[in-house]
Formats: sequence, C-alpha cells, structure tokens
Amino acid sequence: MRNLDVLLPSRDRQRQLSYFMELSLVGMLFIGLDRGNGGIVVNTAVALAVTQLPPVLERDYGIPMDPRLTLWITTAVFLHAFGTVGIPGTATNLYGELWWWDHVTHALSASLVAAAGYATVRALDEHVEGVVLPQRFVAVFILLFVLAFGVLWEVLEFAIALAADALGTDAVLTQYGLADTMLDLVFDLIGGLVVALWGGAYLTDVSGAIRERFESRAN
Repeated sequence: MRNLDVLLPSRDRQRQLSYFMELSLVGMLFIGLDRGNGGIVVNTAVALAVTQLPPVLERDYGIPMDPRLTLWITTAVFLHAFGTVGIPGTATNLYGELWWWDHVTHALSASLVAAAGYATVRALDEHVEGVVLPQRFVAVFILLFVLAFGVLWEVLEFAIALAADALGTDAVLTQYGLADTMLDLVFDLIGGLVVALWGGAYLTDVSGAIRERFESRAN
C-alpha cells in the first residue's frame, strides 16, 4: 500500500497544506467570534487544539509524526470545522446543505480513532511477552473499538442537543435523526475498516515508538 504515496503531494507540500488549514482554522475561529456563533467557536477551537497534537507528541513523547500523519489529522478536523462555518450568503452550513458531508467527516474522524487504537494495540502486542495478537483479531478489535467510540459520540451529540434545548441555546453538535445516526455509525465502520486493512503500512513507526515508551517505563 505504500504505492499510494505516489498519489500524495510531496512532503514539503503536505506540510504546506497542513499549515494552510491551520491558518484557515484561525480565520474560521474569528468568523465564529464575529457572528457570535458558539458552535463555530467551539468546533474550530477544538480543531485547532487537535492540530497541535502532532508536534506535542513528537517533541514531548518521541512519537514520530511524519507529514502524512499530520496532514491526515489536520484534514479530518479542518473538514469538520469548515462544515460548521456555513456557506456565505446563506443561513445553513455544509452539514445541512450537503447530505454526504457528515458521512465524510465521520469516516475521517473514525479513521483517526482507529489509528490510535491500532498503534496502541500493536505496541502492546510487541511489548508484552506471551501475548500474540493475530492480524484478524486486531482488525476485529479496531472495528469494535471504533464502533464503541462512535456510539459514545452519538450519545454525546444527543445529550448536547437535549441540554441546548433545555437551556434555549444553539447546540454545538447536531443530530439529524435516527437514520442519520445509523449512517454515521456505518461510515465510522468504513473509516475503521480502512485502518484495520492498511494501518500497518503507515503506523509502524508510531506503534514502535509507543512500544519503546512501554519498555522504558518497565525498566
């Protein structure tokens, strides 16, 4: 699957794209402040915080975060935040205007959750003697892990919607009904399946760094 790298821009271009999206998130944050829209402010602020995770993980924990992983993370949170900002000249946003936007962002976000689970499980598999986790077991675990996280997220969205309704404020996260929730979970599984099948091609260095941290703490 490393042949997929030929379809990606150069590493310098990947860094530039990540920086561009980070700067765009700052602009979207100010748009939210200017509009007095709490949903935009919260979602863009959280997205900006997530974009700072790769340098923190690399600097403070020694976990290698090459430009591909950084671009992956940044793209996922950028698309989510961008979807909340809205279409200029309209009263709606991309989540309400484009039926597929929510599914794309769910699949991307789920792939990040799956990547974190995959790297950690592989690190434990390599670190703990006497524990052997077959590839099929890891794949099933990743799918269940993503599905559990997806259910938790949907419950959180529902709770936020209820709280916002009770307080008479706009919800930071929005649910669009039972059918939409079920589709969200389906696309969560798709994102998890992609990582379960091909995560080893891109997450080996990350899981190796996590394993080394386990070993350093054990000594």
